[in-house]
Amino acid sequence: MAQNEIENPWTTLSSEDKYENPWIKVTEHQVINPAGGNGIYGKVHFKNKAIGIVALDEENNTWLVGQYRYTLNEFHWEIPEGGGAFTVDPELSARRELQEETGLTAQKWTRLFRIHTSNSATDEEGFVFLAEELQHGDTAREETEADMKVRKLPLRDAVAMVMRGEITDAISMAGLLAVARLKGI
Repeated sequence: MAQNEIENPWTTLSSEDKYENPWIKVTEHQVINPAGGNGIYGKVHFKNKAIGIVALDEENNTWLVGQYRYTLNEFHWEIPEGGGAFTVDPELSARRELQEETGLTAQKWTRLFRIHTSNSATDEEGFVFLAEELQHGDTAREETEADMKVRKLPLRDAVAMVMRGEITDAISMAGLLAVARLKGI
């Protein structure tokens, strides 16, 4: 890798936290940009890791969860997702999220990839897993998930939903497409 590809061309002059809650912090930075001009840069810092799980049974069925997303003012289908503390192994968080949202547990876990969800505005880091050898059990949803729906469908149909623009969540899209490629679907 060339030296200019790894050196930071930005200079931070000052930083001020503008907003904070238990999940995020928004900071405004006064900067000198790579061209030498003065500017501002806003950064959303997430206080947890993003976790996504593609659950797949032996017949290549997967599970989606649907819920009304307050930020978008719309109902959305997506893979089971949630947050994981920085101090907890992402796989342990994935195991918890899958069981909480769907009631499923899995004997086989594969970490598929690490993802940055919107690296121009946030430092959010996510991890996506494939869960296989599934067993059914009870859910343990949080209050914000009280209206959550669960849908079992063939992985091929979930991928078609991505391609038709019916699934727009970035982690869900990446996870479903990765598993489809991995499984030759």
